[in-house]
Amino acid sequence: MYRFNKKAKPVRPPLQSTRLLDQLRERIRYLHYSLRTEKTYVYWARSYIRWHKLRHPAEMGKREVEAYLTWLACQRSVSASTHRQALSALLFLYKEVLEIELPWLDEIGRPRTRERLPTVLSREEVERMLALMEGEVGLLARLLYGTGMRLMEGLRLRVKDVDFDRRSIIVREGKGGKDRVVMLPQSLRQALHEQLARARALWAEDRAAGVPGVEMPDALARKYPRAAETWTWHWVFPSPTLSTDPRSGVR
Repeated sequence: MYRFNKKAKPVRPPLQSTRLLDQLRERIRYLHYSLRTEKTYVYWARSYIRWHKLRHPAEMGKREVEAYLTWLACQRSVSASTHRQALSALLFLYKEVLEIELPWLDEIGRPRTRERLPTVLSREEVERMLALMEGEVGLLARLLYGTGMRLMEGLRLRVKDVDFDRRSIIVREGKGGKDRVVMLPQSLRQALHEQLARARALWAEDRAAGVPGVEMPDALARKYPRAAETWTWHWVFPSPTLSTDPRSGVR
């Protein structure tokens, strides 16, 4: 009978890149972290290296990490959340990229988050605020308020995930990478139909201009090469200008 050590670290494939920051990106993508996390971790790793006069992290240890974090807290006056973010990036760099398992990595203290009372608008204040918002921005704000979706969840909403018959919206890749279903407010049905008509007109212009299509999650672009150009995968709130995928370089 085989016995497995639950605490054993899973074996990672060898890194193919030669430059440290490229190795960091490679490992982040292998573990399916988000693009935002990738940019954040690369930023803090680069800042850490530059602050120590371009020394390689493998040549540094607890003293250098604590000195950098102390500088962030005392000289830069960063918030506790930013301080923890920088620490998480350095921990990832040492553990996942350099594969350095040292006791001091877990001994570095994390700042305490101050507990503050949230500012909550009254129902009347929300109504007055939404009444002053018009167009797509106003519709998006009402949709977020009525469904509880986060900002990026609303901006990344696809046509296929809006179900008028069931009066529901499927939120893909929410916090923690989880999907969920929220109710579609009855008061926004007509406005959403009009928004989809405007989005479809923009989609038709893209097809006529030969635009490659929209960004697709994971490997679906390879599995379904034409899906990115279909109407169902188009954005409900598309940008009026094209963007460039930071990883593939496709516009």
